[in-house]
Amino acid sequence: MAERFLPALTAPKPEAAPIHDLDSYLTLRTYIKGHTQTEDDIELWKAVRKHKIAVGLIKQGSKVVPNLARWFNFIEQTAHPTLDIPVRGKESSKENGAAAKDEGGSYDINLPDTDQRIITRFPPEPSGYLHVGHMKAALLNDYFAHKKYPGGKMILRFDDTNPDKEKEEFQDSIVKDLELMAIKPDEVTYTSNYFDLLRDKCIELIKAGKAYADDTSQEQLRAERMDRVESKHRNADAETSLAKFKEMEKGSEEGTKWYIRAKIDMASDNGRMRDPVIYRCNPTTHHRTGEKFKMYPTYDFACPIVDAHEGITHALRTTEYNDANEQYQWFLKTLGLRKVHNWNFSRMDFIKTFLSKRKLTKLVDSGKVWGWDDPRMPTVRGVRRRGMTVPALQEFILKQGPSKNITLQDWASFWATNKKYIDPVAPRYTAVVADKRVQCTVSGVEGVKEEQREVHAKNAELGKKKVVFSKSVILDQADAASFAQDEEITLMNWGNAYVRKISKSSDGQVESLDLELHLAGDVKKTSKKVTWLSTDQHLVKVTLYDFDYLITKDKLEEDDVLEDCLNEVTETRTEAIADCNVANLKEDDIVQFDRKGYFRIDKTGKDGVVAFQIPTGKGGK
Repeated sequence: MAERFLPALTAPKPEAAPIHDLDSYLTLRTYIKGHTQTEDDIELWKAVRKHKIAVGLIKQGSKVVPNLARWFNFIEQTAHPTLDIPVRGKESSKENGAAAKDEGGSYDINLPDTDQRIITRFPPEPSGYLHVGHMKAALLNDYFAHKKYPGGKMILRFDDTNPDKEKEEFQDSIVKDLELMAIKPDEVTYTSNYFDLLRDKCIELIKAGKAYADDTSQEQLRAERMDRVESKHRNADAETSLAKFKEMEKGSEEGTKWYIRAKIDMASDNGRMRDPVIYRCNPTTHHRTGEKFKMYPTYDFACPIVDAHEGITHALRTTEYNDANEQYQWFLKTLGLRKVHNWNFSRMDFIKTFLSKRKLTKLVDSGKVWGWDDPRMPTVRGVRRRGMTVPALQEFILKQGPSKNITLQDWASFWATNKKYIDPVAPRYTAVVADKRVQCTVSGVEGVKEEQREVHAKNAELGKKKVVFSKSVILDQADAASFAQDEEITLMNWGNAYVRKISKSSDGQVESLDLELHLAGDVKKTSKKVTWLSTDQHLVKVTLYDFDYLITKDKLEEDDVLEDCLNEVTETRTEAIADCNVANLKEDDIVQFDRKGYFRIDKTGKDGVVAFQIPTGKGGK
């Protein structure tokens, strides 16, 4: 079936007519062919994505090409298709530029040597869960290796050089977090695989007079590097330093007093070049190598050596490593290793958010949050648990591009991107706040009636839901309290009704209402359109959660005390009652409760459903 539309969609001169033909064809169809997704859907999706006119019309959604927009977003949400972008030749360069602009950020950053196979790496330390800052690094390395320059390779390398902080638990969680972001590394490696190699390279530097052993106290070391003062051990002979190195290898009492420093340039204006520490003695048991090693390389020393050894062509990392690039290249040159290109991009920071692992750990350990996957946490698991979808996450980050410009992102834009993806596919259900709910008696209806209605008025492919009509219904207290005597209102998905009697308690709360159906009434003329539930069905208990920012300041400064900046109330819980269809929901489903918002289902069971409200970008969230 794809061949019916592809010739016109891929013609040199794009036209609108084939787009409208495809929209008409999709009127009553979920897929291009049959009742399941096929290669035709993927092939046509790619053609539409590259069609400039189609992209413009789809952005207008239901106004112009409602069926095409629905299908396009549905395939993108469920199949996660990617574009195969050519990379050679002038025409390909133009297409690349256009595609990059479509994504939002420019990816034509003039990376050198892209005519060879691109090999990138994402090297997290397995000492915690990935946060939003890591997301950009992971996705950009994946993007350049697999999409910008197809046929490349991305390595996930665990920088497991600090046994004091690292755990296999965190290692496993990082793999899972990347899966949550739909990132599939081509290879998984560990810096610990190269401990013998790194040891040999350190010895090579010592013998060449390019490294030395030092036992200066940490406080004095910091002061001397700041003041550009050489250590008293800087000019010790190689034999002396090698003897100390051997004590470090043993993990002896003497060895624990020493560390190895690279001998670079103590007069340099770049602090990273002032004889950095490259090896430390630490007898702690390593979670992978056990007690084999008693000393470990620093990240700054290990990274360039392992990059060169693994064939990395481009080391893409955040601008906090700007000063480290000179040091990185010094190690490569001094040790005679192959060339690796550095490219730095800005990290992704958000307002009212901090990414310090130490501070996030403090929140978890103190019980201020439920854990690392708490929906309030700026971790991959946190934002996914709150309801962020993979395509939206990818789009938002890729739109930032690999720019070096440092900006503070607004969460509102983050969640507004997500809304585009969930709105077309989120089934609609009804929930009424349990507290002070108002019992209503409706006249003009006989017995109990059930009907099958579309679960999404604009997406029939999502199926049907059961709607129960009867004379006994309940409403939200807030809605009932706004009614006037004899006012005409609209009961959503039913019709109009007159408010004939309002009964209130002594404190002014509405206790009950008598409503008279007026199905001939014009729903366009009523100002109040309210949700309701018949009590003549199996109603489901639902706990609705909403969350706020963890801190009150847009940005934490270095001298800020975390406890002084914490938001006192970050969780709001509302008990509600939902329609019978909600009993069939599963964990991780995303739905909309009419007039209450979008929610991700976090838990289901005999005790009811727990749902987390998904921000939409309104109100700064």
